[in-house]
Amino acid sequence: MTVPVLPDLVAFAGHRVHVCRRREAGTLLDWLGRDLRGQVVLDVAGGDGYWAGQARRRGARAVSVDLARGKMLRGSRLRHAPGLVEGDALRLPFRDASVDAVLSVCAIEHFDDGPAALDEMARVLRPGGRLVMSADCLSRRDAWPRLFDAHRRRFHVRRTYTHGELTGLLAERGLSVRGHSYQFRGRAAERLYLSLSAYGGRYGFNAAAPLIPLVALADGAAPNTRGSIVLMRAVKEA
Repeated sequence: MTVPVLPDLVAFAGHRVHVCRRREAGTLLDWLGRDLRGQVVLDVAGGDGYWAGQARRRGARAVSVDLARGKMLRGSRLRHAPGLVEGDALRLPFRDASVDAVLSVCAIEHFDDGPAALDEMARVLRPGGRLVMSADCLSRRDAWPRLFDAHRRRFHVRRTYTHGELTGLLAERGLSVRGHSYQFRGRAAERLYLSLSAYGGRYGFNAAAPLIPLVALADGAAPNTRGSIVLMRAVKEA
């Protein structure tokens, strides 16, 4: 067999056997659509490029940009590896208006300057291009300050964002928000998220993957106004 299987299995386990990433990134990709033929899709801070690779499977000319060379080396071995570019999200190595869609999965909260990263995402998008992204919100973080502090330190979280804050930031950059969705909306679900983050160890989020249906069910019954993770979709004005 000429196609390596093990890297794909490892990536599948790491990205899809996960209590939030499968539903989170899956929703963002579904917002982009099932047929991405002819479109250039850029995943900002895409790590090993797994999710950009899923966009490639839908026909996109997909590129992932990240600073983690080791992750990109692993990603280059994937069956549906996207283009992998070593670069900084605050200085994207792409021309103005050169991509049709930008994808970013829970990355902005880790940047030293989140608004500057949004500047770059907006710059590289063509008029009418789409942005789909997610970010840590952790709307009840004040209820569990120790858990939040552990999460912040472990994952190097610089700041969190609500959908209202992101709507304003995107509007300032010529991006019109078309929808948002929170995940881990209820109090118990949000505490679960922070507890896994603080005490779950390296594979806590993966071990909790069987809870995905329960979290999704709970989210469906709760108002779409707060939660642990916020997902956004927007269009660049022509």
